[in-house]
Amino acid sequence: MNGHARRGLVLLAHGSRDPQWRRPVEAVQARLAELAPGLAVRCAYLELCEPSLAVAIGMLQADGVAQVSIVPVFLGVGRHVRDDLPRRVQALAAAHPGLALQLAPPVGEHPQLVAVLAEIALAAIS
Repeated sequence: MNGHARRGLVLLAHGSRDPQWRRPVEAVQARLAELAPGLAVRCAYLELCEPSLAVAIGMLQADGVAQVSIVPVFLGVGRHVRDDLPRRVQALAAAHPGLALQLAPPVGEHPQLVAVLAEIALAAIS
C-alpha cells in the first residue's frame, strides 16, 4: 500500500423516506468508483434513511480505512451543516481515535458547482 494510510470518502446527504431521492447521491458514488477505483466511498444520511454517518464511518474503518473525508452534499448551508454536523464529526472522531476525520465544505459553496448549475439553468431557456 505504498506507505500511505488508506483513504475513504463519505458523501453525506440529508436523507428522505422516498427511496428514489437517494439516486443522485448514489450516482455520484458510482462516478467516483469510475474515477478513483481504489477509493473507499460510502453514502450516508443525516436522517430518514440509512446508513447514518456513524454507520458509514464504522464500515470504512472496518474496511481498513484510516483517513475519511466527509463531503456534505448540500446546496444550502443551514443549521444542520453549520452547527449539527461539526459537533457530530467531533463526537465521531472521539469515538474512533484511530481514524482521521476531515469535514469538507458543503458542495453548494463550491464555485464549480455554482457554475454548472448556472449552465443548466441557462440551458432551460434555449
